[in-house]
Amino acid sequence: MTQPRVDRPAPAGDLQAAQERRRAARGLLRTPLVTDEDDDSAALLRLVRRHRDELTRTFADGLGYRLVVEPGAARLFKAGLGDDASRPLRRRSGRPFGPRGYALLCLTLAALTRCKTQLLVDELVAEVRSAAGDAGLDVDLDAIADRRALHGALLALVDLGVLTERDGDLEHWAEQRTLSLLDVRRDRLGLLVAAPLASATGPRELLDVAALPSASGGARVAVRRRLVETPVLSVTDLTEDQAEWWRRNRNRERDWFTDRFGLDLELRAEGALAVDPLDELTDTPFPGTGSARHLALLWLERLVEVARPAARSADTADRVWWWLAPDVVARAAEDVLAEWGAGLRREHRDNPQAARAEATDVLTDAGLVRLDPGGGWWLHAAAARYAARPTLAAAAPSGEASLFDDEEGQ
Repeated sequence: MTQPRVDRPAPAGDLQAAQERRRAARGLLRTPLVTDEDDDSAALLRLVRRHRDELTRTFADGLGYRLVVEPGAARLFKAGLGDDASRPLRRRSGRPFGPRGYALLCLTLAALTRCKTQLLVDELVAEVRSAAGDAGLDVDLDAIADRRALHGALLALVDLGVLTERDGDLEHWAEQRTLSLLDVRRDRLGLLVAAPLASATGPRELLDVAALPSASGGARVAVRRRLVETPVLSVTDLTEDQAEWWRRNRNRERDWFTDRFGLDLELRAEGALAVDPLDELTDTPFPGTGSARHLALLWLERLVEVARPAARSADTADRVWWWLAPDVVARAAEDVLAEWGAGLRREHRDNPQAARAEATDVLTDAGLVRLDPGGGWWLHAAAARYAARPTLAAAAPSGEASLFDDEEGQ
């Protein structure tokens, strides 16, 4: 007689190893360049080195990402999503790098490849001038705008551990031309460039090469990357092959994301959301704190209230992005400001237009709103997660839960 199968719990050592791999994988997603500069980073680097073989396979097979582990650093080459400007490099102030800042960052990297391992900041500036001349770029590092852009690039390289300030005051170099002695970590310098430069004929081709899925990945890699990087998956953004793969495999993908990264995958009629229960794996928290973010959340809730009745009964493909006319958007903002404006900080109370502009930036940066050239807004179904409602409906008319469904739709 056949005995029933009994699932035995995994040994404690296996569970601990799985938890360590998950922590290491999450750490690499959050900080693709891990060094041993401080205690927390050094602890993460030890985990990565301990589980490098399993992590290398997870990232290569699952996401088409390359993991390089060296004695003093580990680098996850996250290929990204191609020509996508939604996640810029940011300065310490929080402002995104502009074209000039990126150009001077690249020139600085080029200059550092031929510099000494220790040099004064003025020596590095001279090398950057030389690199700009070789590249045929018009750079004036005596002008305050270019000097500030270079300063942002230098501080970014300090934050990445490529440059270390041994002595001086680099923080105030742009305005005060202070002196600073810098150490150059050449081993980390070589870990920054994410795609081969020799074969690329221009920036767009370089991005395309970096974003190509691995040869064996195909639709699986492309879909998983979207969830890891964005983390909202919209069925309308998928190619035919990707949509077919998603329909066949989406249920098992929940286990894959949970096991590897500790992410909860919520399946919805419009696609899916990757939710982090620990609220760590994001570079753009929403709504966050601050007057503009509070206004953005209140504005978003009001717009969802307007969109929900009609969106609930629409076809899935039509409600991923829901159109709102300019007058609807404006009226919702006016209503929110009339009801809640007294709670905003003074500069927003005194200048409602500036408050609306900042709140709009918050919503577009979060990927919940797209601006139409005609003045209207496209509202993503994921926005409905942030609107107050008792519970999420169990099913929509299509047979699946929709982000626009609410308790009243039952």
